[in-house]
Amino acid sequence: MPIPLFNSIASWLLKKRYHQIELFLKYPAEVQEEVLQQLLEIAEDTEIGRTYNFESVQNYETFRERVPIVSYEEIEPIIERTRRGEQNLFWPTAIKWFAKSSGTTNAKSKFIPVSSEALEDCHYKSGKDLLCLYLNNNENSQLFTGKSLRLGGSKELYEDNGSFFGDLSAILIDNMPLWAEFSSTPSSKVSLMSEWESKLKAIINESTQENVTSLAGVPSWMLVLLNNVLQETGKNHLFEVWENLEVYFHGGVNFGPYKEQYQKLLPRKRFKYYEIYNASEGFFAIQDRNNADDLLLMLDYGIFYEFIPMESYTHNNPLAIPLWEVKKDINYAIIITTNSGLWRYKIGDTVRFTSLDPYRVKVTGRTKHHINVFGEELIIENAEEALKRICIKTGAEIMDYTAGPIFMSGKEKGAHEWIIEFRKKPKDLDYFTEFLDNALKSLNSDYEAKRYNNTTLKMPKVHMARENLFYDWLKSKDKLGGQHKIPRLSNKRDYLEELLKMNA
Repeated sequence: MPIPLFNSIASWLLKKRYHQIELFLKYPAEVQEEVLQQLLEIAEDTEIGRTYNFESVQNYETFRERVPIVSYEEIEPIIERTRRGEQNLFWPTAIKWFAKSSGTTNAKSKFIPVSSEALEDCHYKSGKDLLCLYLNNNENSQLFTGKSLRLGGSKELYEDNGSFFGDLSAILIDNMPLWAEFSSTPSSKVSLMSEWESKLKAIINESTQENVTSLAGVPSWMLVLLNNVLQETGKNHLFEVWENLEVYFHGGVNFGPYKEQYQKLLPRKRFKYYEIYNASEGFFAIQDRNNADDLLLMLDYGIFYEFIPMESYTHNNPLAIPLWEVKKDINYAIIITTNSGLWRYKIGDTVRFTSLDPYRVKVTGRTKHHINVFGEELIIENAEEALKRICIKTGAEIMDYTAGPIFMSGKEKGAHEWIIEFRKKPKDLDYFTEFLDNALKSLNSDYEAKRYNNTTLKMPKVHMARENLFYDWLKSKDKLGGQHKIPRLSNKRDYLEELLKMNA
């Protein structure tokens, strides 16, 4: 099919979808209630459906009372039974795909079920919606005159007892519809290469020959790729390689610490950045406006949402609330029920609503990735904003970082310890540390209270990481590329100790 004709047809189809999006914008509660009822009806004859008598559940209140909130550890046995070949346990259609979770660097992996319904009605639908919302805001876009450079997981797929597992991105690429394959680079063969460094070279060889109009991938790894593109081609910026580049679709980590570096690689004011929020368990939200810093929660992907205020998350039997009861500016843990058979599942992410009409969110962190050893409740959102402010103030540029506690010892007060790898180092590390401390105080009243007169916490300790420290650390764990992320904050010192040893 000629590219101009493909461009016209694709644009028409995607704009048509916008009218369906307008439906859940207008009737969010009704759409979510309908999603829940459909999921219950579809799964009523599964093992879980019979256990909780889904057939008799007529409303959300009964669902909330009857079905318990669960973690992965609690449902792992039933997932393992499915991986060994049993079916109709938590979802009626055959579950053949499992996304091996890469959202953690723990040795123990999670295997998240991915149904054919989730592939079509959530993951691929969201890809079309991302383009739909972008085109709706940018009518003169020439996106489909070229291809999207996608940077997915670096792990191949593995077969076990007739089921397949691997990175979610690898599953998506392997099942990719023709329209997506036609409009993407590199080829599926290169995208699914398992060895990151060889894959990097192959991507550059293929993609620099194409007319790339958009980029898609995790900011940290995409930055590595793009810097290698410039190094290989000898160009000064990316528009000398791909003249028609117009947008970068990104997700996975907070973009704030990377934005200035991207603006240097892409020095065009009209270039757009669009954020997404997805995980192995599903695709949840999309930036729906140019230059926005929040994301529209997508309500018709076969996912029913509930939320627990973080202030009560660790309580026994905390009360979850539906979407129509949330409030703005409260930090919530997300609970999902999905068309892959996850029922009231804690995904471990936290969000804050910035708008209730429509429902827009900002991802604030992870339920486990925070520091609260001393009652300071430091979350990733605080850390990212503080680092953003200090980089603007000092001109420093950050590649990666992690932080954890220095535990109290005898009369010694506690503190936070940071390891930061800089692309551009600050002139004065002591000044950087002081500014970081003050920024965190201004952003987090609990941190400020614990730092008052060094009551509980002393001044943070900041180490400057050697070049490629985090890259080498991930490589040592066979976690290069794709969706793998550095754990930013932790209540333990495991990551810190490993990195400090490698930094010596």
